[in-house]
Amino acid sequence: MSQAALFAQSLLIGLSIAAPVGPIGLLVIQRTLQRGARVGLATGLGAAAADALYGAVGAFGVTRLIDALAGARVPLALGGGAFLLWLAWRIWHSAPATQPAQAGGGAGLPACFAGSFALTLSNPATIFSFIAVFGTLGARVAGGSPWTMIAGVLAGSALWWLLLSTAVGRLRTRFDARVQAWVNRASALLLAGFALWQWLWLWLGLSGH
Repeated sequence: MSQAALFAQSLLIGLSIAAPVGPIGLLVIQRTLQRGARVGLATGLGAAAADALYGAVGAFGVTRLIDALAGARVPLALGGGAFLLWLAWRIWHSAPATQPAQAGGGAGLPACFAGSFALTLSNPATIFSFIAVFGTLGARVAGGSPWTMIAGVLAGSALWWLLLSTAVGRLRTRFDARVQAWVNRASALLLAGFALWQWLWLWLGLSGH
């Protein structure tokens, strides 16, 4: 398999892992509606960077790091769930945007990036997805570069967040304050649901159910 084909397959992997609607997708949509496409994209790119990091672990097969992450699944799940609940509370109480975000406004972009990066890292299931996929892909690739796979994952994940934030940003002006308030509340409830599901998954795993 050529490096170009390997990159293309890895790009599709990154795209497919980023695309399903989850906590990050909800945050990107909510923040784009609330604060504009740049903030939504910064949020998504934080998740893309975390995907690339987990993709690196899967591609290189770093055994010690994999074992450490597996052993830390309890604090990761607890911390990630608590962070989701905090975000849900903030979104529920946030006021709808009354005017479009300024084109040059970049305040809070690093914080949005860092927050989604940490939130994505707090989900240990992500790394096992990459390990499984890259383990299968790597077995069929003779001499394939792990860096090509990592670059492909990063590009695919970033592409999805660019498309999502751009699409929502263009529709943003069609949503009045009432609709934005409903979006905020629905996003908050779903994020809280994700947090509780993560804790339930942890409890079931520890109790052996």
